[in-house]
Amino acid sequence: MGKRRGHPAARDGGWTSSRGGRSSADRAPRKSIVERLESGEISRDEAVEKAREVVLKTLTAAQRSRRELEQSLARKGYPEDVVVQVLDRFDEVGLVDDASYAETIVRTRHAERGLARRGIAAELRRRGIDEDTATEALDQLDPDDERVAGARLATKLITRTRSLDRQVRVRRAVGSLARKGYAPGLAFELVREALAAEGEDTDDLDYAGD
Repeated sequence: MGKRRGHPAARDGGWTSSRGGRSSADRAPRKSIVERLESGEISRDEAVEKAREVVLKTLTAAQRSRRELEQSLARKGYPEDVVVQVLDRFDEVGLVDDASYAETIVRTRHAERGLARRGIAAELRRRGIDEDTATEALDQLDPDDERVAGARLATKLITRTRSLDRQVRVRRAVGSLARKGYAPGLAFELVREALAAEGEDTDDLDYAGD
């Protein structure tokens, strides 16, 4: 049997692709938009158009706040003046509308996930919605509606844990409600009511919060 011949790359002293191209280590790093602008590789108008296409593609997938879009374009290397120009235009035509976006988040998070006002407010902050806009959107939530949603969620949580010790059930359900933005005291009250509706004796249950 003849000797095995070494890999061609080994004989050449380096790794190359089977197609004769350069390896990933040999490729020059991809230039940022700013670098391409500074070198004259693309014009400012071309950078604006590229940024516009990025925003359109993003909004086609899901609604976003202006702040989220600013951060996305900044990560992709677009200069601030280009970002401002593009997003100002999207604002003008109504494709970027933080007020509408905030209202949508409030409705869906409350109706679909049972989040309380405080939990939704935290998400609005994470998404870059300013305080005034967030407050106006949150005002559509009625305190009674929030309690009803919380009671419905507490019932689901308690139903899922029927085989467990009562204290474990209470702790888990209260913790879940708290993570959705319900005040600990209200969360405990809703869980206690859910247990009572199930026929559980709750006379000895007391809220141990501060």
